[in-house]
Amino acid sequence: MTRIALCQISISDDPKTNLERVRDALGRAAARGAALAVFPEATLTRFGKGVAESAEPLDGPFVTAVADAARAHEVSVILGTFEPADGRVHNTAVVLDRRGRLLAAYRKIHLFDSFGARESELVAPGDTPMVVEVEGLRVGLITCYDIRFPELARALVDQGADVFAVIAAWGTGPMKEEHWATLVRARAIENTMWTVAVGQAPNPEARDGFGLGRSMLVDPLGVVRADLGPAEAVQVVEIDPAETDRVRATLPCLSHRRPDIYRRMPNAEVPGS
Repeated sequence: MTRIALCQISISDDPKTNLERVRDALGRAAARGAALAVFPEATLTRFGKGVAESAEPLDGPFVTAVADAARAHEVSVILGTFEPADGRVHNTAVVLDRRGRLLAAYRKIHLFDSFGARESELVAPGDTPMVVEVEGLRVGLITCYDIRFPELARALVDQGADVFAVIAAWGTGPMKEEHWATLVRARAIENTMWTVAVGQAPNPEARDGFGLGRSMLVDPLGVVRADLGPAEAVQVVEIDPAETDRVRATLPCLSHRRPDIYRRMPNAEVPGS
């Protein structure tokens, strides 16, 4: 069993405020026996034009301070930040071990140019799917809009992931909450995979519509084991890797794939191309 803290915190425009919230949540996670704490996308600062001014390299003061807190509490961390990237930024998920060492940095591949938003105006896309070993788990990293792309999740499975960590600042709006809950469960079901999904709690002072909460733990059969609702919360859950083996013995869909046939399929015309 691995104990994981879902750290559903509200995110401010001020990195110093957010750092204090991270420290507080890490303290609560450690007190409840968590080995790994997962925070939302964009924990450094809220989305908007100010991200370029707030962005820092991975050895900058924000990630360094989070690493110090991880080391002090002996809890590994997954957390979203922004890095400078030639006039734009990278939307980056960092993974720190319990000694504060940087294990991985995943730069979001799919950018949210949808529902009237234009993330690509501020963010440069990454190009490398990322699986990282932390606290005895091989974690496939997924950031927000990425979850709409099952190809990425399947690529992480093929790289050996045994759990997905989804970090998000999911936008509000018609059907958006339904999309979030459905997509998180879908990625778990189709890959028979434990899925840890952590979003920002709503910030009542913000007007940008990012953050609806609903952080979840979903098991390999798609059962929601925890759902934090909309309020700020730190909840510790347990993942049992043996459950994945039991589910896959009953539902071996991954072994039933036919890549030999998929590769022979003609390329379809892409709508809008």
